[in-house]
Amino acid sequence: MADYENVCRGSLKLKGVSDHKIKKKKKKKEKEKELSKMYENIASNASTSSDDGSSSVRIDKRTAAELAFEKAKEKKMAQQIFDKATKTHKERIMEFNQHLDNLTEHFDIPKVSWTK
Repeated sequence: MADYENVCRGSLKLKGVSDHKIKKKKKKKEKEKELSKMYENIASNASTSSDDGSSSVRIDKRTAAELAFEKAKEKKMAQQIFDKATKTHKERIMEFNQHLDNLTEHFDIPKVSWTK
């Protein structure tokens, strides 16, 4: 134990620094500043333009690709609904059975009968 009696315990002391805690400033991004300014402008415009609060301002933050995707998705959904509405149940069953006939025996599923 005599070997370890001269060991310094505690935190390291830095030269020229009176306070041991080094404080770093946080940098604010430019986008955050622009967004905060935009929200302030919208809030001030909304409060001055409508006193009764019945109207609300909504900002669309979607990109052009996102808007195109939503539009294509809605169009595809409408087409699927139209296709399902035009066929009867009997036609759908016959089409399904035709599909099963075209498959190999590996995927063999018993036919669905619409007469029962």
